[in-house]
Amino acid sequence: MNAPLVSVVMPHYEAPHDLALVLAALELQEHPLDRLEVLVADDGSREAPDPGGRPYAVRVLRQPDEGFRAAAARNLGARAARGDVLCFLDSDTVPEPGYVAAVVRAVAAGADLVVGRRRHADLATTTPEALRWWLSGGGDAPREFDEPAWLREAYDRTDDLAAAGDDAYRFVISAVLSTTRTLFEQVGGFEEEFAAYGGEDWEFAHRCWLRGATFRHAREAVAWHDGPDFAGRTDDDEARRSRNVEGLTLARFVPGHATRGDQLVWTHPDVVVTLDDTGVPVADVVAAVRSLLAGSDAGVWLRDGAALAALEDPRVHRGDPPPAVLARARYRVGLDRPVVLAGATLADLAEVAPAGAGAHLTVRRTRDLHRAGPGVEVLQVPGVSAEPPVAVDLQRLWGREDHRRRPRFQRSLRTPFVATECPVAAP
Repeated sequence: MNAPLVSVVMPHYEAPHDLALVLAALELQEHPLDRLEVLVADDGSREAPDPGGRPYAVRVLRQPDEGFRAAAARNLGARAARGDVLCFLDSDTVPEPGYVAAVVRAVAAGADLVVGRRRHADLATTTPEALRWWLSGGGDAPREFDEPAWLREAYDRTDDLAAAGDDAYRFVISAVLSTTRTLFEQVGGFEEEFAAYGGEDWEFAHRCWLRGATFRHAREAVAWHDGPDFAGRTDDDEARRSRNVEGLTLARFVPGHATRGDQLVWTHPDVVVTLDDTGVPVADVVAAVRSLLAGSDAGVWLRDGAALAALEDPRVHRGDPPPAVLARARYRVGLDRPVVLAGATLADLAEVAPAGAGAHLTVRRTRDLHRAGPGVEVLQVPGVSAEPPVAVDLQRLWGREDHRRRPRFQRSLRTPFVATECPVAAP
């Protein structure tokens, strides 16, 4: 009587055999079938899938074929779902009978996002009847492939994600992903800019993590993927191109060295700085912005923005940060006046956040703000200061020397310059 309504959402495209296996496996679920609904979100197959008669409620939703749009298909199904728990399964990933019940137990224990255990087997020739026989314990198991070792090691190392850090998103797989409806709606679902294989689950999980969600890997929630893990299938040019497409899209939306490296400027920064520059001399604002951006993946939003008439840096904006930016930035800084940071960069402070530099500047973790509010204890970092700029002379700040001094390039001429040939590798 207390079992929650669970909505199983499956993106599907031109895979009737795989879909038939998953639908058959859902008939065997230990979770009450009258508290289970299934939504097949078809991504533009030439013919609409026919789920047939099932002992649970099932609906087919369709979107036009505009390329690989699994993220949009999942959102389509989730919008139509009625359950308090959203259970996302790929249409080639067959759940064992205890799968849904294990997810529900994890949610009841406090998890907002649950990752099941994806195993791999050759199901290409398995019929729904043979599958039922196998999952009921009476038939031979299909040929099994290895599980990804890096995932097993990650779950072991993080106590099944209970002790995970900011990289927790890397261990979330959409094929065996479940969330509460509340969390899904808070973060706004999957990012539909992902229009190729892979990455949308990591980006979604990243936003969930920053929102303060509790993650859990439920080992007993086992589902079988038809075929080996993608990473173990091939390493040819096509696979590399696919990974590069995924990597470039991830870099746009998921800040951090692991996804985008250093040096380049992105729309969604790692650190969001809001700065009240009202009535402040433009030179003071420029000096402050220069020090705040130095060496960091940061963006600055100015309340007044008068300095933008002189600044042309794409990392500096006027007004409030957009919600999409705030949802993806790992760190926040709020300043009621311009300050010049000395002794460290914002990136340095972020590594030990929540961290402060004097009375004016504090770097806070977005996840902490959602989970514990602004009252988290702040570490004051010794040797680092953030003070209002004084008597700013921009030309000297940028390196102009006094005209009475010998220019630096002339002093450097004292050291002889010797040209050397670049070695050329033998053909």
